[in-house]
Amino acid sequence: MGLEARCRTTAMGIMPHTDIDRALELSLALDIPFFPQLPKVSFFEDMYVQASENFPGIVIDTYSEKISLDTARFTEELAVYSQKMVEPDTFTLSKQYSVVYDHFLEQNLEGYHAIRGQLTGPVSFGFKVVDENTRPIIYNDDIRTVLFDFIQRKTNIQYRELKQKNQNAFVWLDEPGLGWVFSGLSGYHDILAKQDYHHFLNGLEGPRALHLCANVNLPYLLSLGVEILSFDSYQLEIMPKDYANPVAKFLQAGGTISWGIVPIDSINLNRVTPVTLAELLSGYWEVLSSNSVVSAKQIAEQALIAPARCCLKDVGQVGAPGETAICKVEEKDKAANTEEELVEKAFSYLSEISQLMRERYGL
Repeated sequence: MGLEARCRTTAMGIMPHTDIDRALELSLALDIPFFPQLPKVSFFEDMYVQASENFPGIVIDTYSEKISLDTARFTEELAVYSQKMVEPDTFTLSKQYSVVYDHFLEQNLEGYHAIRGQLTGPVSFGFKVVDENTRPIIYNDDIRTVLFDFIQRKTNIQYRELKQKNQNAFVWLDEPGLGWVFSGLSGYHDILAKQDYHHFLNGLEGPRALHLCANVNLPYLLSLGVEILSFDSYQLEIMPKDYANPVAKFLQAGGTISWGIVPIDSINLNRVTPVTLAELLSGYWEVLSSNSVVSAKQIAEQALIAPARCCLKDVGQVGAPGETAICKVEEKDKAANTEEELVEKAFSYLSEISQLMRERYGL
């Protein structure tokens, strides 16, 4: 892959917009655009539902907006699914499951330095989707084996389709579930997840990319074998010195880090500016460079700039000190507008931060 990051901009795939054209317009304004996922347009746009298309045993309840797996149905449908595995259409994202994907592919995408897709990763999917006994399917060894293979095939098909539009295409796996494997209550732990992920990543055709906007264990994520890592760096506030060597090793091997630096909730976004966020990010990089062999400029050269996470609900307003849960009392349309405005404001900060960082590090 010829990706030269150099503080270029991208963002999370999930957006709160109901106007398809507006969401696509915002994405295409970034250095590395993506096809938006719009769960407020259709439940099939939910990150877990969208990834589930054609997985055996899946039950989608659009009325209650729930997704689950029926174990008996999984066993029953597995034979037919096994026969259809040779057909690319089994793993292609259909119009029912994405109102934007085809529109994105219809754009002239050759002029961008890179383009990006996204898909829910197998660990997150396995934790989120439960069986008839409300047990996460990742605990079922047979289902988990099929799941990892299924997501791998879907990722490869999406990558092939995107690469036809731009040679520097990549697909990142949305994996908040990799923040859950350290829980003492989880029956699927970090060591097993790393073993599964090494095998899973080895079967990917394109660049191995991962996105995580939950609480992160950065050294662990960098050790999984990915080439591109996106994470919520805003939440760190202070860069731990012991992250320096794992980051340096990752960058020396040619890796790219997408730094999610722009908060997406109203409380934090109203407290910051592009200048203060650029200073925060620069502070992170100075800590890493002063405690390792990589320079801050090298970190910048292999950095992407992004929002901290997606925004479907203005979590910054809910339960704020001295406030009522605003999202519960506001009219639905007004709340939706607030979330869209937050995303658009965060997107507008990206180009300014990118320019500030490029000037600071002579890129």
